[in-house]
Amino acid sequence: MLHQFLGGAVLGMLCLGVPATAGPLASPKRGLAFTPNTSFPQDNTIWTTKPSDLTWYYNYQPNPSSDFESVPQSEFEFVPMLWGTPSSPSDTTFLETVKKLKNKINITNVLSFNEPDGPFKYGGSNMDPDVAAEVWVRNLEPLRAMGIRVGLPACTGAPSGLAWLKLFLNSCSKVLSNGGPTRNCTFDFVTLHWYGGFEGLASHMGEYSATFPNKTMWITEYNLDHQDLMSTQSFYNTSAEYFDRLDFVERYSLFGAFRSHVSNVGPNAAMLSSDGQLTDIGAWYLGREGTGVQPTSGDGKSGGFRSSPSMMALAGAVIAAAAFRF
Repeated sequence: MLHQFLGGAVLGMLCLGVPATAGPLASPKRGLAFTPNTSFPQDNTIWTTKPSDLTWYYNYQPNPSSDFESVPQSEFEFVPMLWGTPSSPSDTTFLETVKKLKNKINITNVLSFNEPDGPFKYGGSNMDPDVAAEVWVRNLEPLRAMGIRVGLPACTGAPSGLAWLKLFLNSCSKVLSNGGPTRNCTFDFVTLHWYGGFEGLASHMGEYSATFPNKTMWITEYNLDHQDLMSTQSFYNTSAEYFDRLDFVERYSLFGAFRSHVSNVGPNAAMLSSDGQLTDIGAWYLGREGTGVQPTSGDGKSGGFRSSPSMMALAGAVIAAAAFRF
């Protein structure tokens, strides 16, 4: 639901750090787009410290993060990702890695290429659709044959995204058919990214639904980047309510699990303040009441525990890893 700001009284509350009204506080659809923090490793455990509403995570890699090895897969599902082009299109390292991993933990879903239509400098995997098709057929089609669900590549929110997917699927069909009867590459759900306002997000989702009817949807990166706090909180609440009431939205993960002073989507979009405290958005995303913590509060150095009447926000930091959107 949208925040209701009623003149000076509410503005005064915001200045005092009183949490704004939250949207839905609980949802089994929510997951973590995890970028580990080496400067403040204590931040990494914030996301699974109870109470936490998160049920799954990915880390842009094929292997799970050691930070969560004590949490059962049944409680916090790891979803492997084939981020981009391996050393050779014929390389099947991802396939073999997932097969070995499946002998240890129950892998039921995998994600494929991260923003293949985007350049490296902005976190994209910058893949040629023809090469991507070869990699898909060798690594992902065998996983589907094993009963593992596979997501369509997560393109950028630009018009180039759907255009790239159409070229990729056409090429993938040719590779799979190999001169014989026509066969199409198959996938179980569509995956998309969005940075911008809610109206654009809803429109983008509508385009995907029209292009890929009868497929469920994972929104694996999204946020309102580089905007004021009021607008960013309103976007979060409106989008969370929207995702939660749409049956075809299977999962979503807000891109913001890091400290505000290192956020490349703007400080107000981060779920942690500069000193590692959960902001209102961070607390809401975990299914908790708001903290009233301003995103820009703190010195970007300290970390620790902070108590409030409704919850405890932990210490921490984050931002790293491949595919972080610079």
